[in-house]
Amino acid sequence: MINKRQTSVNIEKLKAELTTLNARGLAQVEVDEIIQFAKMYQVYEAAQNEVATKLENLDAEFQLNYNHNPIHHMDGRMKSPESLVGKMQKKGLERTVKTLTDNVFDIAGLRVITNYIDDIYTIERLLTHQSDVTVLKRKDYVETPKASGYRSLHLVVTVPVFLSTGVVDTPVEIQIRTVGMDMWASLEHKLRYKTDDDRAEEHAQQLERYAGELFDIERNLQAIHQDL
Repeated sequence: MINKRQTSVNIEKLKAELTTLNARGLAQVEVDEIIQFAKMYQVYEAAQNEVATKLENLDAEFQLNYNHNPIHHMDGRMKSPESLVGKMQKKGLERTVKTLTDNVFDIAGLRVITNYIDDIYTIERLLTHQSDVTVLKRKDYVETPKASGYRSLHLVVTVPVFLSTGVVDTPVEIQIRTVGMDMWASLEHKLRYKTDDDRAEEHAQQLERYAGELFDIERNLQAIHQDL
């Protein structure tokens, strides 16, 4: 089951949020752009739901056929309007909905947590082989981890969203990683963004070392699972 943060918006709520950003000098957005943003946001949330449903169905089918659930759990998130405005400012982009959708591909996101390392690639294969799923981007930080030790498989896929006005192919970012990798990533995120003291660098070095040790442990646990 997907654990979703409550991020649905309506036009009046969005107007209030962006008006606050305008007052703080963080955004200058016209009313018609606000309306277009709200409509765009709903489409991306629908795409997120579509991918989540696909993954839930695949997990249930895998359990039926192989007595194993590759997915431990899923988390869904939609980037907040403030976060999107900040990202556009950082990239020096014009603040329009078209510019946003042409340049930002993680408006809608899913984090898929698997039980074992091989499950990461099982989920990727099952999802991306569906005829209405198109892969736009792929980065494998499991086989080639970041310098920090971070491991995860990152995908950006598009799925069709069926609206009253027609079909819109919409991107969703998917991060797939094991329970252990997710635990490590959560701790590393806390270290980098919420720790300001001198211990940060020391712990960063420890985390880099532990990432390799944790990966070895997960491979060993997977081997036991496969042998049972």
